[in-house]
Amino acid sequence: MSRSTAPGPIPLDEIRAAHGRIAGSVIRTPLVPLRADGAPARIYLKLESLQAIGSFKLRGAGNAIAVASPGQLAHGVWTASAGNMAQAVAWYARDRGLSCSVVVPDHIPETKVRAIQRLGGTVVKVPPAQWFEVFRTRRFEGMRGLFIHPFSDRAVMAGNGTIGIEIVEDLPDLDAVIVPFGGGGLACGIASALRALAPRVAVTAAEVATAAPLAASLAAGRPTDVEYVPSFVDGIGAPRVLPEMWELARVLLAGSAVMSVDQVAAAVRLLAERNGIVAEGAGAASVAAALDGRAGTGTVVCIVSGANIDSQVLAGILAGRSGPGAPGAFRQS
Repeated sequence: MSRSTAPGPIPLDEIRAAHGRIAGSVIRTPLVPLRADGAPARIYLKLESLQAIGSFKLRGAGNAIAVASPGQLAHGVWTASAGNMAQAVAWYARDRGLSCSVVVPDHIPETKVRAIQRLGGTVVKVPPAQWFEVFRTRRFEGMRGLFIHPFSDRAVMAGNGTIGIEIVEDLPDLDAVIVPFGGGGLACGIASALRALAPRVAVTAAEVATAAPLAASLAAGRPTDVEYVPSFVDGIGAPRVLPEMWELARVLLAGSAVMSVDQVAAAVRLLAERNGIVAEGAGAASVAAALDGRAGTGTVVCIVSGANIDSQVLAGILAGRSGPGAPGAFRQS
């Protein structure tokens, strides 16, 4: 059992309704200035890394489960995830007494596996190609219950869009927002809200060079497959953009800023050392893009989407050396 995504941006009334539904489950995360010498813009950080599971995914998962009927939830829930959506779905499932299973890529950090299991989720590891296929088919042998798609779901995107409402309320004079782009649910949800509330604000995706299908698709004018190379930036990146997400992204987003793994690692280090913020690679990608001037010189908000980085990888980045699943060289920008 699953829900598909209808075409078109998410209406503001759906996003506002989601904001009300999840208000008791998520925190209104702070918007804080980035401390960085020589930054090309006035950069602010929307710290979704401070949510209970260390990720924005609580917003979309919470709304999706809240709008599901008792019949849809009768046999539990399941999802496919690089780790953060898995934790979000498991967090709500535990609260409601539901069974929860998750399909994850076999290179997922053990930090995320342990977190899913602590929340009562059953983890099924598969090769990345098989994992990606679940996003398209919304099926996996042996799974029962309601499938919560991690990005291609209207309710999930409406939940993600609540971040956009909060940004405009807290910083109405912003010029641009940079959002990590994995499947597109976060970027398109936020962009849907901003299109209604602040249409002059440009929303740019942040991708990592080891897997940047949106940039390739925008350059080609159509969905384009790319090589997917796993890296420590495990929360974003894919071999392709799903067709329905492409239709949203090409209309809602101003473009894609593709950052190298080393640039993302440098942003992780800057956030930790200068700002006291732990961010996973996906969460730091937006900061790397802003520091590279990819959103201009005005007031820029970076979505720090998550904090769930493997401790050994973080230690390697902070020490300036390579580590398991990390790039071979780290540089402080």
